[in-house]
Order: sequence, then C-alpha cells, then structure tokens
Amino acid sequence: MTLPWAQSKSVTEKRAIAYYRHSAQDRQENSIEIQQEQVRKFAAEHSIEMIREFADRGKTGLCVEGRDAFNEMLHDYVEGDKEKFDYVLVLDVSRWGRFQETDLSAYYTGLCLTRGKQVIFTTIGFPKPDDLLHGLHLSIERYRAASYSRELSGKVWKGCAKIASTGYWAGGSPPYAMQRLLLDEARNPVRMLKDGEHKAIHNQRVTLAPGDDDQVSVVRTIFDRFATQGVDPGEIADRLNFEGIPSPGGSKWSKGSVMWILQDEVYAGAMVWNRTSQKMKSRSRRNPPGEWVRAEGAFEPIVPNEVFQRVQVIIRTKEEERTRRRSREDMLAKLLLLYEQYGTVSNKLIRGNPDMLPPSTYANRFTSLDRAYQSLFKELIDSKKLEIVTMLKDEDIIFEHCDDFLVIDNYFSLTIQPTVPIPHGYDAYWLFHPDQRRDVDLTIGVPLSSPERCDILGYLAFPRMLFRNKVRIATNRCSEPSLWAHPLITLIQQLRS
Repeated sequence: MTLPWAQSKSVTEKRAIAYYRHSAQDRQENSIEIQQEQVRKFAAEHSIEMIREFADRGKTGLCVEGRDAFNEMLHDYVEGDKEKFDYVLVLDVSRWGRFQETDLSAYYTGLCLTRGKQVIFTTIGFPKPDDLLHGLHLSIERYRAASYSRELSGKVWKGCAKIASTGYWAGGSPPYAMQRLLLDEARNPVRMLKDGEHKAIHNQRVTLAPGDDDQVSVVRTIFDRFATQGVDPGEIADRLNFEGIPSPGGSKWSKGSVMWILQDEVYAGAMVWNRTSQKMKSRSRRNPPGEWVRAEGAFEPIVPNEVFQRVQVIIRTKEEERTRRRSREDMLAKLLLLYEQYGTVSNKLIRGNPDMLPPSTYANRFTSLDRAYQSLFKELIDSKKLEIVTMLKDEDIIFEHCDDFLVIDNYFSLTIQPTVPIPHGYDAYWLFHPDQRRDVDLTIGVPLSSPERCDILGYLAFPRMLFRNKVRIATNRCSEPSLWAHPLITLIQQLRS
C-alpha cells in the first residue's frame, strides 16, 4: 500500500521552467498571458511542478541578441544549474525562435538536452518512445517559423513601399529639419506628431513638413554655401562647428553629414524610401538608386528643386574629376611628366606639384612609389620579358606557361622580373620584389640599363625560401655595370642539374 504523502511525491517529482516570447509583429493570440495560461495548463495536466517562468516582451525571435530572459534562462538555469529541473516548457517552436538558420533553433534545444533538460513544445507534446517522426515534425515546425518571418517581412516591405510611392512617410524618425504631419481620412492636416508618437487610426496617413526654424535655416545655409559660394563640404562642417550648431546626431558636423544633407531629396520635397535596407536582422546595406522608392513633390520643400538639382550636378562633376585624378592612367601620366621634367621622381617633387596627388596615394595605388615608376615603362618591360622567353625557346629549354610564370622541365617554376634603374641623385638603384607565391620557386631579376638604351645587364636569382623582402641593388649612374650577374641559360642549366 502506498501512503498518501508518498503518492503525492511520485506524481509531482518532475519539475520545469517555462519560456514565453511575444514580438511587436505577433498577433494577440501569441501574447505572453495566453501562452502562460496554456503552458501552465499543460504542466498541471502532466503533474509537472513549475519553478520559474521567463518572458521576453516585444522581442524578435530572429536571434538571441536582446532577449534578456532567454539568455538568463540558458546561462543561469540550463548551463548554470541554479535549480534542479527536468523540462523547459514552451508553447510552440515559433515562441522558441524564428531563426532563419533552423540549425540554430535545434542548437539551443540540443544545448538544453546536453545539460539534462528537455525542451517540450506543449502544442506538440512529449515525444513517444522511438518516435522517428518527432524529429521530422520539429524540423518542419522550425522551417514554418522561419518562413513566417520571411513572409511577414516581405508583406511589411511591400506595404511600406506602397505608402512611400504615394508620397506618405513610411515610418521611422523624420530627417533633420523635418517633422511628421498627421493627415486625416480625407488627407487634411490634423497636427504635428511628437517624437515617438504614432497615428491612432488605420486609414490616417503621415507626411513630412519643414520642422524647427533654426534647423531649416541650417539646411538652407548648407545649400547656399555649397551651390552659390563654392565652399567645400568639409569646410562647411568646420564653419558649423565653429558657430556651435549641433549636427543631426547632436555631436559635431562632418564632411559626411553635410554631404548627406546635400544629397537627400527630401529637402526638395521628394519622398525617397529604401535607400538602405536591413532585412531579417541582417547587416544594413546601401541600396542602388534603382531600388529606391521615390515620389516627387510629396510635400513642401525646404530648398527649391532647381537649387537641389544644381547641387547634384556640382557633386557629380566633382566626383567625376576625383575619379579621373585617381585613375591609374592619370596618375602615371602626371608622374611621367614629372620624370621628363626633372629626370627623376621623389616624394618631395610630388608634394611640390599641386596638380599631383600626394605620395601616399601613389603608394596605396601602386604598392610603392618605386613600383609606380616601373609602371611608366610597362611596354618596355613586357617586351624584355618576351625577348627572354624567346631566348629560352632558341636554347631548347623546355618550359610551359602557367598564369604569369614559367614551369621549367616540369621541375621548378620561375617568374621573370625586368626592372629599369630608379634615379637617386647622381646614382641609381634597381629594386626587385621576389615573388612570394607558393607556386613560384624562383624570381629572376633582370636589371636593365637606362630606359633610353634598355640593355639587359645580367640575371639575378632570388629563391623564394631565401628572399622574403624586396632587394635593392645600387650603382653609380656615371659608370657602366660590369658582369655582376650569371647568364640566364647557365643559371637554368645549373638548376636543372
């Protein structure tokens, strides 16, 4: 005979914690209170003692970041064993999370299982012993939960795009110097909305209107200084900071914040939406103009449209000029003019030429100023490479081309690197960069005489394993280098043997 107290203990020996989640987009039937009622009922029907409940209100299920209750439950109770229990009760898979990677949902349930706690979704119930379909059922529910978020995101996006295309504000904080204007069902102005305030009636709409007078004046000043006075955006930012005018973010103005205002069509009265996007908790990205949703003449502009368009022409012209000046062709053309004028190139000469970009730009564009100088004679260098390859054929050296290097007798590989002398005062030097690719065993440095004569002075072997850095060889420009390098054919024959 089982005593009453012993029987009571046997039916309540299982303990559990519960987790509830409700996001802003979820319907009312998914509220925390409704979930709580159903989960508690499930626990009572199965004689499970509930020891703790966790709830995340207004939290997305796409990730665990920001779900404080979920993370506390995992850290303190599942991994930390703060109290002894057997189950984690959740209404359904979607409350656990709408992870777009369904493996993440399975990962967190598996994490609980490895700690001896089983996650039970009450709408599915306990799995039957050896029930192979239970895992399949969970996988389908995880996929459905993820799909719901994708479908909802798509519907929200289409709704916002429709609103923006008709000239109404699609949501979010208004731009700098603008404010949100509430319109009634007949699209008549009602009042200005305060920060954080939302429209109360479904068929009301929100548009934009010029906001704070001081901020409106700042926007007009920015356009005037740029379009009329020709002031650079960086200098405009400096002037605004000097005048103590707060930026849109409340800190200091920068060239970027000024450019943002100069290019924002909202100040010309156009509604532009979807310039950036961040779907399903992914990283924010700038969308190409072809994906923008635009409505011209949607509301009262701060600056006339003709002024805005003139600014865009100036910006495009400046950008085209900047792109041209930073192009490889233009940079090398200016470097060649410098060389022809002075017979040499140097950082000092470049800095002293106002028409040239700084030496650091040359270093970034060509890896170094020395390599930029070599690029001036690319055709000459390429012709010398071809001459050397032809010489190898004439000497019956067996090789094959592989990308931009040669494989000799299918035994070792080499790259050929002709280099013109780099002027350095009354002297000159050759700079070689041994190839560090694992597929290249050897770099053959080929010092050339002056670009005018372009004679091959010899050959230098730089094995990859021995030369990790660039190699600089100097000589007096007034003297002719002697035989200080091995003939290439002899060198290759020695390597083959």
